[in-house]
Amino acid sequence: MPLKDLFTWKLHGNGTTVGPDSVVAADERLSFPVTLGIGLQHVIAMFGGVFIVPVIMGFPTSTALLFSGLGTIVFLLLTANRVPSYLGSSFAFIAPVAVIAPLGQQGTLSGDSLALALGGILIVGLALSVVGLIVHFVGARWISTVMPPVVTGTIVALIGFNLAGVAKNEFDAGPIEAIVTVVAILLVAVLFRGLLGRLSIILGVVAGYIVAALRGAVDFTGVENAAWFGLPTFQTPHISPAAWGLFLPVVLVLVAENVGHVKTVAAMTGKNLDRYMGRALLADGLSTTLAGLGGGTATTTYAENIGVMAASRVYSTLAYWVAAIFAILLSLSPKFGALAASIPTGVLGGAGVVLYGMIGVMGARIWVQNRVNYSSPTNLLTAGVGLVLGIGGFVFTVGDFSIGAIGVGSFAAIIIYHAMRAISRVRDTDPAIDTPAPEKADGGEAGLAPFETAR
Repeated sequence: MPLKDLFTWKLHGNGTTVGPDSVVAADERLSFPVTLGIGLQHVIAMFGGVFIVPVIMGFPTSTALLFSGLGTIVFLLLTANRVPSYLGSSFAFIAPVAVIAPLGQQGTLSGDSLALALGGILIVGLALSVVGLIVHFVGARWISTVMPPVVTGTIVALIGFNLAGVAKNEFDAGPIEAIVTVVAILLVAVLFRGLLGRLSIILGVVAGYIVAALRGAVDFTGVENAAWFGLPTFQTPHISPAAWGLFLPVVLVLVAENVGHVKTVAAMTGKNLDRYMGRALLADGLSTTLAGLGGGTATTTYAENIGVMAASRVYSTLAYWVAAIFAILLSLSPKFGALAASIPTGVLGGAGVVLYGMIGVMGARIWVQNRVNYSSPTNLLTAGVGLVLGIGGFVFTVGDFSIGAIGVGSFAAIIIYHAMRAISRVRDTDPAIDTPAPEKADGGEAGLAPFETAR
């Protein structure tokens, strides 16, 4: 595509309104004031995740914001401004970072702890870039073959539930603030519709923060001493043998997220975007690599922003350029970063209870949406064994190389599924494996195990 066409958006209609039966396509735009407003909506939608993930992991928030903005620009350029998406901080990295951080300094994630975590992020970014190149030249069909829904759902679920212990420890550090945070998140989610309801996490953190401040549990020294304007802090990575086993399984999650995002946007816009699938994966890989090199959190496509597009029917990638630029500008305020760093541990624990649970249940949602049939022993045991290994903290170590619980559970799910599937096809012992779960099984609920129906 010629460079001049890459930055050319056709004006949609009169530039100010969208008809009830029309949408603003990726290569279209509205007037500048309206585009600015849509871009700000995307900033608000992504802010909760981009803000809370680095806070939970101990990363500098300003740096995470900077690399999310830069990563979004990389994504838009590589996909030729044809796939609307914002790249925000990935929740999938919280678990491996929580494991590898104790290998460095205790306390705030800085110095060698941050460098070790960044090394893992760099590994994932490079691996995802390779996957993107393969998909671009070979196609994406092999992804669903290697990782069918039962495997993908298991991996996402075990990542969320693996963090339950982390949430409890943080919760215990400030139970009152944690309870307020949880209750506030739950109430906002059901009291408000639209964008405000989708901001329940960040609003719950604000409520918990206010209560903590009133109780004298917030140290404002860093906020008072921080400058209003300045560059974010940067950190170079350090790759350790432990990082490979801990972080590589996350590649599987990022692949699933990116493929799902492109498919969802294609369904919403009515345009086939498969030709951009490899580019999207490569772009997220390069964005994550860039973040790992400089001190930011790994990135992924954000479902929150899909909600904004669905509500506004505006898919213009120009709005995402606006959002990316706003994020970069916001990252140039050290005072904002200091404010984020002052959030008490108890508040983070309350947010973690909700967030980690949501991540886990998202795995179950993948099973439900794809009608995974659990009357199949292969599907049942793939999910069951993978979850127990991941949640139980099983670790596989050979010399200096170690695979953490998430890796053990993830790779076990893949190996178990394909091994059992191969054997069952030879023996013809599991005909239900390729059959979608029925809406209702005899005497019980859809897709239940063959051993016992629900009671």
